Amino acid sequence: MNVFTHFRDAVDAALKDLANTGALPEGLDTRNIAVEPPRDASHGDIAINAALVLSKQAKMNPREIATLLAGKLEALPEVEKVDIAGPGFINMTIAASYWQAQVKAILEAGTHFGDSQMGGGDKVNVEYVSANPTGPMHVGHVRGAVFGDALANLLQKAGYEVCKEYYINDAGSQIDTLARSAHLRYQEAYGRDIGEIPEGLYPGDYLVPVGEALKAKYGDQYLDAPESEWLALFKVEASNAMMDMIRDDLATLGVEHEVFFSERALHASDRIGEAVEVLRQRGHIYEGVLEPPKGKKPEDWEPREQTLFRATDFGDDVDRPLQKSTGEFTYFAADIAYHHDKFVRGYKQMIDVLGADHGGYVKRMQAAVKALSEDGTLDVKLCQLVRLFRNGEPVKMSKRAGTFVTLREVVEEVGKDVTRFIMLTRKNDAPLDFDFNKVMEQSKDNPVFYVQYAHARICSVLRKAAEAFGGLDTSDAGLSGADLHAINHPSEIAMIKQCAAWPRLVEQAAEAHEPHRIAFFLYDLASEFHTFWNKGNEDASLRFVIEGDEALTRARLALIRAVALVIASGLAVLGVKPVEEMR
Repeated sequence: MNVFTHFRDAVDAALKDLANTGALPEGLDTRNIAVEPPRDASHGDIAINAALVLSKQAKMNPREIATLLAGKLEALPEVEKVDIAGPGFINMTIAASYWQAQVKAILEAGTHFGDSQMGGGDKVNVEYVSANPTGPMHVGHVRGAVFGDALANLLQKAGYEVCKEYYINDAGSQIDTLARSAHLRYQEAYGRDIGEIPEGLYPGDYLVPVGEALKAKYGDQYLDAPESEWLALFKVEASNAMMDMIRDDLATLGVEHEVFFSERALHASDRIGEAVEVLRQRGHIYEGVLEPPKGKKPEDWEPREQTLFRATDFGDDVDRPLQKSTGEFTYFAADIAYHHDKFVRGYKQMIDVLGADHGGYVKRMQAAVKALSEDGTLDVKLCQLVRLFRNGEPVKMSKRAGTFVTLREVVEEVGKDVTRFIMLTRKNDAPLDFDFNKVMEQSKDNPVFYVQYAHARICSVLRKAAEAFGGLDTSDAGLSGADLHAINHPSEIAMIKQCAAWPRLVEQAAEAHEPHRIAFFLYDLASEFHTFWNKGNEDASLRFVIEGDEALTRARLALIRAVALVIASGLAVLGVKPVEEMR
């Protein structure tokens, strides 16, 4: 249950009662009322701006409205105190019994605590990674892969129907280059000395097995054949082999897509022309001449009539060409067709996760989606670079890949869970430094260790308590029957409040498309737990297991088990497995 939604409903009910009695006018617009945590925790648990929002509409002094509303809210059994501050803000302090009841609610919900119906089952397409199938995943792809996967998980938890999709860029000049590089390795498989890889081809050793596979499948029939005979075939074979490698690389990171959409298949169909025709019928396409590029004009530039999309009508900086002088469609036209295909498949909400170098792509694609559908939306999330370090020194490139550090190398060294968590410790559009040594430290400064350690400590306490009290039932069902009134220390209530904030955090992070908020939340929750643990080291009465007092022990075990469940729920969104003991 979302605590703040609960009290928002209570505020709405109170306002309705006041309107029914004539104390307030009827028909007031309450949509902008906020029921949220106060900026200063000393002001209470919940801040309400209703009086200020309604004052002008009701033609009443805001403090007069606040006084009326406070009187209604004070009567709620879960409310301990209501204060009116400043021009009419209402601050509420919630009774300890209400917070204590949240522990039982969490134990009963398990890791489903925080699940929301906010999305209402609406379909969302999250496209991420979508790297060119020309080699193994490199560290630059890790962040987008983790971000996109966690965002998809987050939206699912918030009640959306999510499709995890990968767009295979298997058309274009880079695939021609891949095929030629594979043919070189095919020759090498027959013992030919290929010498140094020519500039412009892919030099990585990852293509050696591709050459061997081509030899095994086709023998020597393409060894000395002209390029016209093998290029198309080798494009398909090599890109398919690369996609198999990419899927394996992503699997090591725990990333699995439900849909792989081929750009090559898009070009082979009529879908690009169909999408362009949709825009044409809506009056969004015209034949015209673009202004020359700003700055120094290219020597080969000349004004010529082109088929243009009216992108400026939808917020872009310039109109965009859809066809080349040869009559071929542009890459942008193909991108439009791909997003139109998503819309046809029922995805009115689309999210593209791209590298920071795609910044110029955002406005034009958002313009295209607006033009294709009045109610379709596209959010483009750009992921900044990841800089790899070891003991503060930049990490050198991979020998196998030839020019970069691979995703697999990172995961094999530090593990999937560490990699995923650390990639979400910064907002996606901020640069991120990844130091192999620091991410493996067992200290408070390492967020993934700090969170995992909290979960492992709780599991350890539960095991020890079961032994200390001769088979005490520490299952969630067993602990949910504990007398929770014994949980009344400020640090205990603080832990409950942090846990109870989880459903609201899920909805806020999902609405903002910001899964990094989950990592921040988990760190704060782990901090609340470790703080209380340290108090128990100083004061034996605050320990989780109190010898001779089974009732208090059960209550505290219920509390920390609730903390563990919320941690596990959050880690599941991040795609990280909670640990039961640290090794």
